[in-house]
Amino acid sequence: MATSKPAIVKSEERPAPVRPEPRRKEPGSAMNFFDKVTGTWQNFSHFLSDVRAETRKVVTPSRKEVQATTTVVIVAVFIFGLYFFLVDWIFGRGLHALLARLGGVRP
Repeated sequence: MATSKPAIVKSEERPAPVRPEPRRKEPGSAMNFFDKVTGTWQNFSHFLSDVRAETRKVVTPSRKEVQATTTVVIVAVFIFGLYFFLVDWIFGRGLHALLARLGGVRP
């Protein structure tokens, strides 16, 4: 039996509990395979319970909310489209003028 270090609790000395050494597992043994399978299954079942808990938190938006967000998206798309059209047109005109001045393009 292994000797244990005394633990001091309330100024009394008691021997610390002796923990048994874990069994050594041989590589490739059936217990290793069983442990892997049960560990994988526990991880998978924990994952599924997390998915179910998160799914319960999902709230379906109302028709009014969907219409409002759709309107915002459509307006934003048109604003960005207009912005990029103007920027492209300005850079195009500027590049065309620069190339015409350098003699690369005829006006």
